[in-house]
Amino acid sequence: MTSPRDVGDPIGRGVRVARLGLAANVALVAIKISVGVVGHAYALVADGVESSADVLSSGVVWAGLRIADRPADENHPFGHGKAEAIASAVVSLLLLVASVWIAVAAVHGISTPHRLPAPYTLVVAAVVIVVKEMLYRRVRRVADQVGSTAVRADAWHHRSDAISSTAAFLGIGIALLGQHYVGGTGWEAADDWAALLAAVIVATNGIRTLEPAVADLMDAAPEPALLARVEHAAATVPGVELVEKLKVRRSGLGYYVELHAQADPGMSLHDAHELSGQVKGAIMAAAPRVKGVLVHMEPYHPSITI
Repeated sequence: MTSPRDVGDPIGRGVRVARLGLAANVALVAIKISVGVVGHAYALVADGVESSADVLSSGVVWAGLRIADRPADENHPFGHGKAEAIASAVVSLLLLVASVWIAVAAVHGISTPHRLPAPYTLVVAAVVIVVKEMLYRRVRRVADQVGSTAVRADAWHHRSDAISSTAAFLGIGIALLGQHYVGGTGWEAADDWAALLAAVIVATNGIRTLEPAVADLMDAAPEPALLARVEHAAATVPGVELVEKLKVRRSGLGYYVELHAQADPGMSLHDAHELSGQVKGAIMAAAPRVKGVLVHMEPYHPSITI
């Protein structure tokens, strides 16, 4: 159940799931590499090395969210929110690096004769799949709730690890079944071929999570639904005749809005200032993730189209 503290502290929720992933990844790296070496399951060893990137990614997300939560200062008047997008981009790049590692290790395993994996390595791979899929679902749920691209990228790291472990499971299973029921040599490389396929899937996920991170760093416009909600909130404030030049950008887990609001040209400066405050309040009430609103008041001229 989500506590009141969690609802009001999205950064804290992101940090907590990053710490959970960090602890789980450290344990899984040790298990997969040790079991893979002893059990001659080289796809499991490669999977364990790839999981070491998950340890680093969870640490990056943790640090990125902590930095993003810092208030604005003299050197960073707009805050530190971009640290969250940078962390997301780094995690996505780690996914791409991990996919290359898996592919290189798989090709080496295919070209290098090695012993058949031990049957118990199947059990370890199965346990890893379940654990990583559970972590993915939990971290992804938190990412969707707090709107963090960094936490979402970290979730995909867990899913990619589950995919690579699934490939190892299938490859080991095919190797063991092929050797048992068909016989002959060559089945030892089945787990390596499966790992090669997993590398492609992991790379695809890396590209998929990198795109929104780059969009945030480039101040891309948010989803149309948010723009429409902000514009409607401003336009329905009594006294506002027209809303134009609306700009919304994302920074960290929040958004910053700039817009021009046209009103009665005979309005006093004091009343115009009061109206701009009402517009700001209406926007922040309609879109709680908006952290700042800059309203530029202009005289309304019905006959002039800008």
